[in-house]
Amino acid sequence: MISITDKTLQDLEFNTVLQAISEICNTDLGKEKALKIKTLNNKKELMDNLHQTSEYVSSFTNNNAIPNHGFESINHEIKFLAIEDSFLEVGSFRKIATISETVNVLLLFLKKFNDYYPQLNAKSSQVEYTKFIAQKIDEIVDKYGEIKDNASPVLVEVRRNMNLVRGKINQSFGLALSQYSGLGYLDDIKESIVENRRVLAVSAMYRRKVKGTILGNSKTGSIAYIEPEATLRYSRELSNLEYEEREEITRILKQLTNDIRPHLELLKTYQEFLADIDVVAGKAKYANKINGILPNIIEEKRLFFREAFHPILYLNNKKKGEVTFPQTIELTDKSRIIVISGPNAGGKTISLKTVGLLQLMLQSGMLIPVHERSETFLFDRILTDIGDNQSIENHLSTYSYRLKNMNYFLKKCNDKTLFLIDEFGTGSDPELGGALAETFLEEFYHREAFGIITTHYSNLKILANELPFASNANMLFDEKSLEPLYKLILGQAGSSFTFEVAQKNGIPFGLINRAKKKIEGGKVRFDKTIATLQKERSKLEKTSQNLKEEEVRAREESTKMQNINVKIQDKLERYQELYDANQRLIYMGQKVDDISEKYFNNKDKKFLIGEFLKMVEIENSKRKKVTVKEKKEKEIIQKEIIKEVAVKVEEIREEKKEKKIKAIKLEANKPKPILKLGDRVRMVDGKAIGTIDKIEKTKVTVNYGIFTSKVALDSLELVEAKK
Repeated sequence: MISITDKTLQDLEFNTVLQAISEICNTDLGKEKALKIKTLNNKKELMDNLHQTSEYVSSFTNNNAIPNHGFESINHEIKFLAIEDSFLEVGSFRKIATISETVNVLLLFLKKFNDYYPQLNAKSSQVEYTKFIAQKIDEIVDKYGEIKDNASPVLVEVRRNMNLVRGKINQSFGLALSQYSGLGYLDDIKESIVENRRVLAVSAMYRRKVKGTILGNSKTGSIAYIEPEATLRYSRELSNLEYEEREEITRILKQLTNDIRPHLELLKTYQEFLADIDVVAGKAKYANKINGILPNIIEEKRLFFREAFHPILYLNNKKKGEVTFPQTIELTDKSRIIVISGPNAGGKTISLKTVGLLQLMLQSGMLIPVHERSETFLFDRILTDIGDNQSIENHLSTYSYRLKNMNYFLKKCNDKTLFLIDEFGTGSDPELGGALAETFLEEFYHREAFGIITTHYSNLKILANELPFASNANMLFDEKSLEPLYKLILGQAGSSFTFEVAQKNGIPFGLINRAKKKIEGGKVRFDKTIATLQKERSKLEKTSQNLKEEEVRAREESTKMQNINVKIQDKLERYQELYDANQRLIYMGQKVDDISEKYFNNKDKKFLIGEFLKMVEIENSKRKKVTVKEKKEKEIIQKEIIKEVAVKVEEIREEKKEKKIKAIKLEANKPKPILKLGDRVRMVDGKAIGTIDKIEKTKVTVNYGIFTSKVALDSLELVEAKK
């Protein structure tokens, strides 16, 4: 069972990732679930989760996008359905019908595209497909959330009567309106609405002359709102019918609630399923943002993250337009512990957090931003000691708190543990704290735990060098500027560059020398040696990079030369064939000329025909008999050659066209020279060259020797300025 403490989640900023996923989710339930994502103990469940997310990511690029699975929460409806004799309002049924239809569409889609989404389909196959709920609600409630007229025979009758009565009300009101308007009893507005009933707007002085019930007055009291007597009778009838309608609707809703109540558990399952899919979609969208993939999960004890990015840092840098540097880290049975050293602000802690957070995300069912050839196994525990560990609540100092944490590590550490400790051994006397840290490291090593620590302590660097299955690493620094290069290099300890960094930050040279004298010469030499090695490593890295680039360029040039040689060889062969064919034709021409001359002299037709036949026979004997198949193949080859030539010609034409357009653009962008009298010019689209004789505003007179021409100034280009 995997053990992750709240301290580890906090150290690795796991909740920041959950918050980002939660914000991407579409539904309130999905957002809540995303914030509760935890590491999964069951490997099958974990792999199912990872594959579901991976399948959803693939839906962003294929043509079979997963249908909408958003929904409005039905928690309120579920609570009411659980109470006996309760009934739901009409709007609640529309929500239930929508959620049922959404699930049905999704189930059918995933079943149809099982080849694309096998894991998502396997998850959906556990949910029951039924049309009963949606059909039952659709019989009673329309798409606008209103009860249909034909929901019951009684409702049909009541609503028909209501419509008749409304017609009578309008008719009687119309008659009264015409009658009292004609008598001049009504105000200019004629009528109004009071308590949802049509009333006459009667001038106050005539209110006693109008038969009906006064339902109100205007603010000034100049108008009395009266419902006519005939209309009032029908209004009472309508009120009775409205009461009957409400009673019937209540009865229908109770009946519909009782029909849906047996499916309460299924509705809970529907909501849970859609919320789970929303979380999968959230994880997939987040994976898409960070370029997350599913690395190979193996049984062998090996963690290999190639070109791994810290997701939070990557997204923050992306917003700022800054570069994020990936790291490549490997832990195996033969190299279980890595000790990273080097100056502060070089990226040691980020490298540590990257490994921890990515492993934690992966074991929680999320895709991670690594190279596709990365792989890892599943740890039982991930233990961390990162950041400021001072405990104000428990009145513990940083060092006391760290010792308490180390004690917890010692209790939990085994061969399936990943431990990550930042600034290992700090917080106490360097000599004593370093010795205790060394002992802890030996204990972790003997328990065959996997881990990464960062430190400045030389004894820990030496220990990592001495232990067979541990290794040193450092963050690469520029040897001149002492600026970090944010690249982790395995196999060598890093110098803290203490004095170099102090000197770079303006500390006087005399003070630095005094500080050097206060410590053991051996330590200074050791740190200096490491610094020198690290500088050499940086140079080698740059040289190696340059050599790689040169090798790539050389390989490209070699490939180009090979292609050119092949083309030249092909051309030579074709020229040889052409030369041979021409030589044969020349020989045959000479032969025909000889025969013609002999015939001219002796006029012997038999000799002429005989010689011609002999020549044809000789030529035919040289020819190879071609089968129909070979003839067809030859024709196909010839067609392909013609096609290739046509394509090449088209490419050359396009290239020339592009060059011409580019040249025109360049010419257009060039500042035009100011033309003066005596300048030699020509028309932009012409060839004839003349001399400017006269300039009048936008018109120019050009002398071509034989004739003069008056043209627009803009249509000329300078050939040679007047000397």
